[in-house]
Amino acid sequence: MAVNGIEQLCPNCGLCCDSTLFADVELRAGDDAKRLAKLGLTIEKKTRTKLAFAQPCACFDGKLCAIYADRPQRCRKFECGLLKKVGANEMTADAALKKIAEARKRAEKVRKLLRQSGQHEEKMALTHRYAEAMSATINLSDTADAERRGELMLAVNDLMTLLERDFLR
Repeated sequence: MAVNGIEQLCPNCGLCCDSTLFADVELRAGDDAKRLAKLGLTIEKKTRTKLAFAQPCACFDGKLCAIYADRPQRCRKFECGLLKKVGANEMTADAALKKIAEARKRAEKVRKLLRQSGQHEEKMALTHRYAEAMSATINLSDTADAERRGELMLAVNDLMTLLERDFLR
């Protein structure tokens, strides 16, 4: 059932690759950083001893992973909560697809609000974009700016609540 779940869910989701779920992916023992860099990932030092690549993943085409057979260990081992539930027959693939559609809709709402707030860096992780937008000086005399920022905060809260409940458990 897990392979069936992967075939049905993953190409319709991509939230683990597009920066909705993660800002970066740390490399693990056995990952060849030089080979992964040649495949298209931008490998950077996260800490003194840890390497990672930023999200959104440069090898994700919006549907599929271009380096699926050669992907890093973390990517190989990650299973979202929905995939686990479908694999354990605790949820149907159709129900999971509906949750994916809702999460993608909420993530797109956040991205739209970020663009409206002046944050257009689409290659930056969603959480980093949000942090940058929220750290910008707010013009309290501009009620539209204040309302947009409030709407963005609520949209991020709605997205994170859904992700925590359905994808990260």
